[in-house]
Amino acid sequence: MTALRQRMIEDMRLRGLMPGTQTAYVGAVRSLAEYYGKPPDQVSDEELRQYFVYLTDERQVARSTRRVALSAIKFLYVYTLKREWPLLDLVRARKSRRVPVVLSVEEVHDILSSVYQPHHRLCLSLIYACGLRISEGINLQVTDIDSQRMQLVIRSGKGDKDRYVPLSETLVVELRQFWLTHRHAVYLFPKRNRSRIDPAATGPMTARSVRDAFHAARETSGVTKAATVHTLRHSWATHLLEAGVPLPVIQQWLGHSSPRTTARYTHFTRQGEAQAVEKLGDLLAGLL
Repeated sequence: MTALRQRMIEDMRLRGLMPGTQTAYVGAVRSLAEYYGKPPDQVSDEELRQYFVYLTDERQVARSTRRVALSAIKFLYVYTLKREWPLLDLVRARKSRRVPVVLSVEEVHDILSSVYQPHHRLCLSLIYACGLRISEGINLQVTDIDSQRMQLVIRSGKGDKDRYVPLSETLVVELRQFWLTHRHAVYLFPKRNRSRIDPAATGPMTARSVRDAFHAARETSGVTKAATVHTLRHSWATHLLEAGVPLPVIQQWLGHSSPRTTARYTHFTRQGEAQAVEKLGDLLAGLL
């Protein structure tokens, strides 16, 4: 590891960036260095500009990829190299506002029942039942389950915030029975050694294995929507709204800082659509 990379990693830790963000930033800066075949601190301002032209016009990378590259390289310049950011606002990867995929309750059940391995099925079921991000699900620890209060504590979630989400009694029983199969001292879903859970594992199972299990189950189930593991979180929030759970409560469980972020789920509920159609009918009643 070069001294520059080590310093950037230290700076990211001091700024409180999450491990996943640190990994993405290091990869983005590495790609810049590999493109020019020299350390990133030796890349000129014009070369930096041309690199983003290359990403935009030649590679035509997704906006999310371009946004990570921009944030990573800007972090390197501003915080690690203590240099003025040369591109100012010339390069700006605006965040696209796409409508997220939402599964019905039946589609969620079809997919989860098609997951082959029990540990993947339980992890994905927990992600859906508690509205978790995939990183939150795989990193859960035994001490995060409060069976007395029937709650799950999510530690250091997005934005380095802790939050509580409710647990059903059925899920607590399932988690307890699963833990008895490996009795790991720390993780609910410890890393596997070949085909078995490793009781001495020093980390959780990988997010990639959970994603692969979900995608395979989606294909097996026959669900054609472009759903991902994160779709389970969107679907959970939508299903809660349809069940009449107040929006502020869902906001707290999701860990959203702004109610506007949670409010977008109101656009995906069947009840919301039905009410809108009924209201539209009332408005047009005197005109048609």
